[in-house]
Amino acid sequence: MASEDVKRSESAAVSTIVNLAEEAREGVKAPGYAVLSICKSLFAGGVAGGVSRTAVAPLERMKILLQVQNPHNIKYSGTVQGLKYIWRTEGLRGLFKGNGTNCARIVPNSAVKFFSYEQASKGILYLYRQQPGNENAQLTPLLRLGAGATAGIIAMSATYPMDMVRGRLTVQTANSPYQYRGIAHALSTVLREEGPRALYRGWLPSVIGVVPYVGLNFAVYESLKDWLVKDNPFGLVENNELTIITRLSCGAIAGTVGQTIAYPLDVIRRRMQMVGWKSASSVITGEGRSKGALEYSGMVDAFRKTVRHEGFGALYKGLVPNSVKVVPSIAIAFVTYEMVKDVLGVEFKISD
Repeated sequence: MASEDVKRSESAAVSTIVNLAEEAREGVKAPGYAVLSICKSLFAGGVAGGVSRTAVAPLERMKILLQVQNPHNIKYSGTVQGLKYIWRTEGLRGLFKGNGTNCARIVPNSAVKFFSYEQASKGILYLYRQQPGNENAQLTPLLRLGAGATAGIIAMSATYPMDMVRGRLTVQTANSPYQYRGIAHALSTVLREEGPRALYRGWLPSVIGVVPYVGLNFAVYESLKDWLVKDNPFGLVENNELTIITRLSCGAIAGTVGQTIAYPLDVIRRRMQMVGWKSASSVITGEGRSKGALEYSGMVDAFRKTVRHEGFGALYKGLVPNSVKVVPSIAIAFVTYEMVKDVLGVEFKISD
């Protein structure tokens, strides 16, 4: 009996040691796995941003030119006319001018945005479940709106100087009297001539606009997908999954809702970014004629002067090319992000 007790004790000791070794090994692997998962998620978000923005780069440039052109010297009367004019005067490269800077901004922006949304969703859901009666709660449209808004603010703040420089590079033309030679030259020139604060000019309306824009993008997209999968009202679900076309449609609807609500703030942001640029009026008109004052004391002043001098409709200048751009851009970004994550084997879904 004594020998059997000894054997059992030895067996238990061995089992304990093996279990401790397994736990230690898992503990060592966990941090590495977490870092790899984060990198994969950031990579997927960056790819999604780069692909989606490059696909609509000509429309992005046309939108900005329409937003900031001098009302006393209209050069671009509409999207189609404007694209034809750029093609005729600047060629193919003109259609994609500023896209390198745009991608340099949007790739990290998109990476941070998607990753921040995932983490914010987890955090907000955890806090929500701490409330009595919500132990088994799932993400609601309102919670997704909050997570999306948080992600948008973080991503916008982290990459705003690149957005400011991208706007200036985009609006300059071959006839502009002053030329930025690239991202680094534009950043150094703005810092030298206008100071570091100029890199964040227009930040406030950008952040205010990002709350409904990014928040609604995520909330509408995820809520639409959940509704279609759970209720399957149109028979679009195949093997408990939505087709790519259906997901693209969800992204297009989400983008349209968000950008329509936030668009006036985007116009004001662009105009405030031009303040302090000595050649801004010349760049906007392209020929140096009919230079107009581009001075705003703040966001409210920019709103007031824009509406007083150009009418309420000026707040929606460039909405048509922006709408045409946003529909495929947001849709492509969401679907590309999910597809890249699937390829990389990232298990976490943003709808969890």
